[in-house]
Amino acid sequence: MHRGAASAEKIRRLLSPSADLREENLLLGGQAGKALTLIYLEGLCSSQEISASVVSPLTSAVRFPRELAPDAAFELAARGLVFGPAPKARESAEETVSDILSGRCAVVFDCLGSALTFSLPSCERRAVDMPKEEKVVKGPKDGFVETLSVNSALVRRKLKTPKLRFIEKSVGGLSETKVYLAYVEDLASEELIDGVSRRLESLDPEALLSAAQISESLAADFAASPFPRVITTERPDKFALNLTEGRVGLLADGLPLGFLFPATFSQFMKAPEDNSGHWLFSSFLTLIRYFAFILSSLAPALYVAVTTYHREMIPARLMQSIIDSKAFVPFPTALEVIGMLLAFDLLHEAGIRLPTPIGQTVSIIGGLIVGQSAVEAKVVSPVVVVIIAFSGIAGYTMPDQEMYSAIRIVRFSLTIAAALLGAYGIALVSALWIMHLAGLESFGTAYMSPFAGNGGRHISRALLRFPMTKKRDREPELTEANKK
Repeated sequence: MHRGAASAEKIRRLLSPSADLREENLLLGGQAGKALTLIYLEGLCSSQEISASVVSPLTSAVRFPRELAPDAAFELAARGLVFGPAPKARESAEETVSDILSGRCAVVFDCLGSALTFSLPSCERRAVDMPKEEKVVKGPKDGFVETLSVNSALVRRKLKTPKLRFIEKSVGGLSETKVYLAYVEDLASEELIDGVSRRLESLDPEALLSAAQISESLAADFAASPFPRVITTERPDKFALNLTEGRVGLLADGLPLGFLFPATFSQFMKAPEDNSGHWLFSSFLTLIRYFAFILSSLAPALYVAVTTYHREMIPARLMQSIIDSKAFVPFPTALEVIGMLLAFDLLHEAGIRLPTPIGQTVSIIGGLIVGQSAVEAKVVSPVVVVIIAFSGIAGYTMPDQEMYSAIRIVRFSLTIAAALLGAYGIALVSALWIMHLAGLESFGTAYMSPFAGNGGRHISRALLRFPMTKKRDREPELTEANKK
């Protein structure tokens, strides 16, 4: 076997100075003249496991007798005479350092210029718990964590099939973050797998540390679009369900999320609980979400347009009520609505950024104080507070909060257009948003599918949830293997 230059001195030079670097000198078989060097990073490896599985066997004279040559001892250790799991033979200092930084311990045979690395990760990791952002009403209570091996195991428990594939890749020049490309063979199309793989390989961040680096980089067809084109989830059951539909998934070490491609608008209107309840009620809730999307986007703009430019559209008694409520308000309607939208978003952000107990208190009390005090001080009219509250509550019905973030941008643009041009402004900006959505794609799949493309077929799939006994087809735009 060719021996390279994996020496303790070179490894030490590459890693030092570092306070968490640990180095121990060992004697192979307890014999003088057969020195080994054990190197690992404290916290990434379990010191107890290293002592029991690596140090104890290597220093045993029974396992490694005096007459055994170092190269023969290296071969035996690599083949399982040492208890350390998943041994890897390394012939360069760079390869050895890469393994050490990935949480492996290294035993360096200086006399051979080679090293053996073993996988003995520390057990200090966050336990599997309920998802924090995606509420589980009826379904599995486990959620992804920051450990890649745990997340892949959670998916394996959902899909016990040999066709489930995990392809390992490394991303990030400094972080060298390990990611798994996940798909079910024969269900995900080769074009989709190759497309995701190519974009993943083209990523060149210094460190992959945030979800936005994946979602924005892999969905780079139209980076300026506020609409999410990558499905993110904390739930292994949702991740596994989408894999069975023919999507490709991505799991990244250090991120408690799963990423799914391609994304379509209709997918952001669905929740995993839709498959847990009665099909009639689930279909009703899906329709409610579409209505809530329209209401949340249009309600403030319509109020501004009607009260400012098109008062003849309002019934007389309702118009009189609006006039009475605005009698002592000094600001124009458009300024009232935009100001309340900003106040609502400020409270929303404050509730998210503060610790949970304080954030909930600030959101509730702040909303009551801002709304009631503003009305009593004659700064805004009560009708505006009601409109903004309805708009905000409707937006919160979105199963995916990234879609709600997009609604906030659409809402502001429509409100400003209504303030400038009335209903004509709303019609113009709405047409522009619809054109934008119709032109979006996610890995070759129309974003508005099945509403756009396919001749309008399969629209019922997006709006309704059919009984399980009649649900036989996968999404036709994702896979040719259509029948379940």
